[in-house]
Amino acid sequence: MITVAGLTPSLDLTYSVDSLRLGEIHRVPEVVRCAGGKALNMARAAATVGAATTVVAILGGATGRALSELLRVEGLSVVTVESAAETRICVSVASADTGRLTEVYQEAAPIPTEVWGAFRSSLQQALPHAGGWLSISGRAPLGSVAMIADLVRLGRDRDVAVAVDTHSEALPEALSAGPALVKINRYEAADLLGLPADSDLRAMAGAIRARSGATVVLTDGVAGSVAVDGTVALHAEAPARVGRYPVGSGDSFLGGLLAALDEGHELRVALRNATACGVANALVPGQGHFTAESFAEIAATVQIRDLT
Repeated sequence: MITVAGLTPSLDLTYSVDSLRLGEIHRVPEVVRCAGGKALNMARAAATVGAATTVVAILGGATGRALSELLRVEGLSVVTVESAAETRICVSVASADTGRLTEVYQEAAPIPTEVWGAFRSSLQQALPHAGGWLSISGRAPLGSVAMIADLVRLGRDRDVAVAVDTHSEALPEALSAGPALVKINRYEAADLLGLPADSDLRAMAGAIRARSGATVVLTDGVAGSVAVDGTVALHAEAPARVGRYPVGSGDSFLGGLLAALDEGHELRVALRNATACGVANALVPGQGHFTAESFAEIAATVQIRDLT
């Protein structure tokens, strides 16, 4: 069972254009609307590959109601915590001629004290008394850096393994709270350690493991990823399939990773599945909307190399 903390959901809009021309009007045949934010993207990907998931999400205003309807149609299990603050909107524009994505993300509003209390209580009720995973993804809301570390401690108090995918000022305190798994990217790792961005990925993963005691997985875009735990160090080579829609690939990666670990698979299998989810996500618009068939096809091609 994977319980997902949805602190900063968003309504994600993806526009596909032939060419992005600044200052000009663009007309598109359709807009892909997605109940997004890192937590929802992660949960959708995990559910696609067979995991049982429950999301506890803060939603507010007309945008929050639109997200609730999208989630209902998708069939994701969601516990809603209502807020007076309007749920944010994030926009991505995919340009066919360059293959590049332009992203405009609204900041998540601060979480009022009473909403935080209701969210924390709802999350505690949703967690099993032991076993399973609590996934905490995304940047901390404005003025709420300590909340992520508090949720790590909440999961540990319930004897649930906690996975963290955050960055910036919230990450050091989250690591100190003792998560079981940390999944961040190369640049977030370098920022945490105060190192150049082109530092050795394996060495950075080892340094973060020494600091946190957690299993550490560092992603590196199309270059693949590195994972280390107390037994092995692994490198996953991403298949040579680069999609136009990379938004949500890191979240889908985490969904595949936790789905496999929750089923009791070893880290090698989990890393393979995570890589396949990340690649599959980038091939279609809409975060985490790949199919189980696409995932299985790609997973069969992923190469895992032992670095131990």
